[in-house]
Amino acid sequence: MTETATFEARISQQIVAAMKAHDAERTGTLRLIKAALMNKAIEKRAAQKQIEATLTQQESEQVLASMIKQRRDSIEQFTNGNRPELAAKEAAEIVVIEEFLPKALDEAGLAKLVAEALAEVETSLGHKPTVKEMGPVMKAVQAKLQAEGVRAEGKAVSELVKKSLVG
Repeated sequence: MTETATFEARISQQIVAAMKAHDAERTGTLRLIKAALMNKAIEKRAAQKQIEATLTQQESEQVLASMIKQRRDSIEQFTNGNRPELAAKEAAEIVVIEEFLPKALDEAGLAKLVAEALAEVETSLGHKPTVKEMGPVMKAVQAKLQAEGVRAEGKAVSELVKKSLVG
């Protein structure tokens, strides 16, 4: 069994457990996750013109990360629109989705990774990178995140890299 197959099986098991516990919110969120993964697999299958395509672990994590980003945007909109009950529902969905992702890196750990990546890029360029050379630094940070098996929100990484390049 591949990593993705076990990942999807784990989600299916969680759906059954949530249904047995009569936890409607969790069941709904888990079904959304399963549907999003299935949709991504269908897109991949259509793009590659194959009969069947499975997602890699990284592709599955990207789908879940985009779901979290969508919910964070929704929370902001609901908060601005004075709809705290809907914002709370979105926040609860984020908690369920995050269960299936690698742990998020804290601020201090992220700062350490950014500093390491900055040093590597500085060595390869031969000078301290400027804000215009932010791309290679971001790529280096993303590679380090992936190598360590942790995740960080792109916006937070971007802001920290920009602050490091300016300061």
